[in-house]
Amino acid sequence: MTTSSIRPSFAGKVALIAGASRGIGEVTARAFADAGAAVVLAARDVQALESVAQSIRAAGSRALAVPSDVGDADSMQNLIQQTMRKFGRLDAAFNNATDGPLPAPLADIDPADFDRGIRTNIRGTFLGMKYQIPAMLQSGGGAIVNMASLAGPLGVANLAAYVAGKAGIIGLSKAAALDYADQGIRVNVVAPGPILTHHLERAGMEAQRQAAASTPMRRIGLAKEVAATVLWLCSDQASFITGATIPIDGGQFAGLKPVRVYRPGQPMEANSP
Repeated sequence: MTTSSIRPSFAGKVALIAGASRGIGEVTARAFADAGAAVVLAARDVQALESVAQSIRAAGSRALAVPSDVGDADSMQNLIQQTMRKFGRLDAAFNNATDGPLPAPLADIDPADFDRGIRTNIRGTFLGMKYQIPAMLQSGGGAIVNMASLAGPLGVANLAAYVAGKAGIIGLSKAAALDYADQGIRVNVVAPGPILTHHLERAGMEAQRQAAASTPMRRIGLAKEVAATVLWLCSDQASFITGATIPIDGGQFAGLKPVRVYRPGQPMEANSP
C-alpha cells in the first residue's frame, strides 16, 4: 500500500479553518496545506493570523488570512466572499473557534459571559455553516467538521456555558448533516478530550499529569492527532460518514478505567480512579 493511498490528498481543493491563529486550528491549517490544499485562515487576532499565513506561504502553499468574528454575520459572509473571490471554490471547512467564561458553578456565571460562550460556539458554528454550505454547493459539495468537546456529550462541572455551547454544536451539526446529506455536503463533529495546546501548556506539568491520568490511555492527546482526524473526515476516505461525533479522547468517552485493577480480597477503594 502506498503512502498516498493512506494519507488524504487535497490537491486542487480549498479548505477554510476558523480559529486558525493558534493551537489546533493552526496545526490543522498547516496539515491541510501540507496535503495540497489552498487554505483560508480566519480568526480575530490579526497579527497571529497573518503570521501563520506567511509561514504557510513560505513553505510553498497558498494561504489567505481573513480576520473574522465568527459571531458576526457580516464578518462571516465577508469571509466566504473573499474565499470565493480568491480561490473560486470551497471544499472543506473546520469551524474551530471557541470561547466561554472561566470555570464557575452555574449560578455564579454572569449572563453576559454565558452569552459570549453561546455566541461563539453555537451562533459562530451556525453562521459558519450558513455561508459555507452555499459556497460548497456551487462546486458540487464538500465536507464540514465542527469543533465540539467531550464536554458536549458528557458534561463537566463548573463549565455550564462551555458545555451548553458544545452540546449545541453537536445538535446543529446533526441537523445540518440531515438537511444536506443528499446534496453532497457532509457534516461531522470532533469532540476532543485533553489535548496539549497552549492552554494546557500554560497550566503546568501537574495539570498535564492529572489530565493524562484522566484518560484510559494515560496520556494527553496532541493537536496533530485532532488535525489528522479532521482531514480524514473531510476526505473521500470518509465519504459515507455524516452526522457523526468522533471522540478524540484516549478512551474517556468509553467509560472509566481504574488506575489500579481491582482484585478479589482488595479494598474496593483500590478500584477508584
